[in-house]
Amino acid sequence: MTASEARSEPKANGVTTAVSESMDRRVGELDQSGLTPLERATRPAWLKVRVRHTPALEAVRRTVTEQRLHTVCFSAACPNLNECWSRGTATFMIGGSRCTRRCGFCDVTTARPAALDPQEPERVAEAVASLGLRFAVVTQVARDDLPDGAATQMAATVRAIRARCPGVGVEVLIADYKGDEAALLTVLEASPDVLNHNLETVARLQRRVRPAARYERSLSVLRRAGELRPDIATKSGLMLGLGERDDEVEQALRDLRAAGAALLTLGQYLRPSPDHLPVERFVTPAEFDAWRERALALGFREVASGPLVRSSYHAETLAGA
Repeated sequence: MTASEARSEPKANGVTTAVSESMDRRVGELDQSGLTPLERATRPAWLKVRVRHTPALEAVRRTVTEQRLHTVCFSAACPNLNECWSRGTATFMIGGSRCTRRCGFCDVTTARPAALDPQEPERVAEAVASLGLRFAVVTQVARDDLPDGAATQMAATVRAIRARCPGVGVEVLIADYKGDEAALLTVLEASPDVLNHNLETVARLQRRVRPAARYERSLSVLRRAGELRPDIATKSGLMLGLGERDDEVEQALRDLRAAGAALLTLGQYLRPSPDHLPVERFVTPAEFDAWRERALALGFREVASGPLVRSSYHAETLAGA
């Protein structure tokens, strides 16, 4: 997300919503517990975050209900709900609520997707307008069942936001489209401000973490995006805590820079359920700070790095919006 953005916890970053056949029941669950549905007992203090009621959160909840949207922010257990929503930033997941891939870190349902909703782009644009957002991130489930991987739907959503909300910044978080350059170009022609595609983890762990993706293919998507549209910033992200070694993280950062990625997010992997990959270790805030400095030294323009960072965390700041 892509669906990976539902990244087991927080992808990523922000308010993540998806237009779906039914509203996510977890929107209502927040009223009862006030907490995201994650086990916290074994987590260090810096990862124990409560989602509290605020006027901004209630406004988003109301709009989600009225627009019949599915909120992946709750199923992804994002710890940044209050912060991102209060900053006027939200992330919308398109293409339905079912993914054709089964990544070891992601809590989005793997199943045969429904047909695309032709009204989805307009509904997302209306939600952006209703919420008064100043920056929107649009991500997607993987749609390997479609010839273009839902690239046309992504492009239509960007154009709908532009038409309905002039001046709102737009970032897209795309799937790899199986390396199809025509699909990539379709999205780029809609002229988002930022094109994001997550590498997710180091080369050695790719098959275990995201078996349907390829390390080199993801780097190629970023490289070609920069070559086709050098005016659009490219962005990627890594999860830490999956068993990667420091030298492997260093190499991944170097590979991303070589592919032209200018913006970067680094965050802690958090296990969404016992059925997902285990957390190998909790990376300390000091280590995340050190990786941020290292990434900047390698030439990344902007870097968001921290235990609670997700793909769309402070997206508007990284984009310079």
